[in-house]
Amino acid sequence: MRMQWDAFLAAVQERGEYPSRREADRAARVVLALLGAHLVGNERAELAAGLPETCALVLLNPLPAAEPLGPERFVRATAAWIEGATEETAMWDVGAVLSVVADTAGDDLMRRILLQLPPGYDLLFGRPGMSEPGLHPEG
Repeated sequence: MRMQWDAFLAAVQERGEYPSRREADRAARVVLALLGAHLVGNERAELAAGLPETCALVLLNPLPAAEPLGPERFVRATAAWIEGATEETAMWDVGAVLSVVADTAGDDLMRRILLQLPPGYDLLFGRPGMSEPGLHPEG
């Protein structure tokens, strides 16, 4: 069953300790747009199907990524899109949004999503060690 937008935002607001729903909304939209640019195929569609419709639209209609961003660059890109953000606050935003996404997705889908992303995203999703070592080439 699809999670409702209000419930998703409430979870992001609580995890991110945002004073307003507006700040949670802004973080959610930016992080989901960047994430959507990095996911393809069934995993992106399956993730979108479990998220609120507003999230799904952002996830499925991203700006195309010129290249996959490693976790550090993903956080920097988030900071660049949120007015007044620093890398530290962007890391907080990414963690708040992606941990709620991971809870919604469940472990099986999260493992498949992490296989599409550069190593290190397991930490951004709050799932350290979930991207099983040995599945990513060392580099």
